Amino acid sequence: MKLLITAAASILLWFSSALMAGESLQPDNLFPKVILHTSLGDITVELDRSRAPITVNNFLSYVKTQRYNETVFHRLISDFVLQGGGYKQDYEAITTLDAIFNESGNGLRNEIGTIAMARTSNPHSATSQFYFNLSDNDSLNPGARWGYTVFGRVMEGMDILQQVNDWETAQHKVTGWPDVPVEPIVLHRVSLVPEG
Repeated sequence: MKLLITAAASILLWFSSALMAGESLQPDNLFPKVILHTSLGDITVELDRSRAPITVNNFLSYVKTQRYNETVFHRLISDFVLQGGGYKQDYEAITTLDAIFNESGNGLRNEIGTIAMARTSNPHSATSQFYFNLSDNDSLNPGARWGYTVFGRVMEGMDILQQVNDWETAQHKVTGWPDVPVEPIVLHRVSLVPEG
């Protein structure tokens, strides 16, 4: 019994430190930048901690713990979104942290070239998955209902998003999901750009 309690305490401590990890990365920088190193090239994103602090710190927690390494963009809908951050190349789900509060009312819009959090129908269900807006997606903004939280903007690499907009997709043979890129688009890693 004592061993079980010790193990549970260790797991809880690990999750707590992972969750705090994002807060410890450039804590005084309201606009940290990251580079997503993909199989198609690099995408530089400026995150907006001033408008979406919970979401940015959550995203940076996954960056610091390297959970985005060697994952795939598993959903692509032309002129809509490119989504990733949830699955390894064999489509095994990554280990996620607790779901976060929805910050979609922060004034940032789902416009082309922005990055936002994916979620289920539950507005406060976002964990690791994110997407790039491939067009202006007003339907994803808050209104009478909760929207989808935008937390940054592409600074370099828009040509990559334009390139994948016409990528071939199909129903995945193993998962049965629609809109999966036929040729995998891999996220090798995400690195934090040093301040200054």
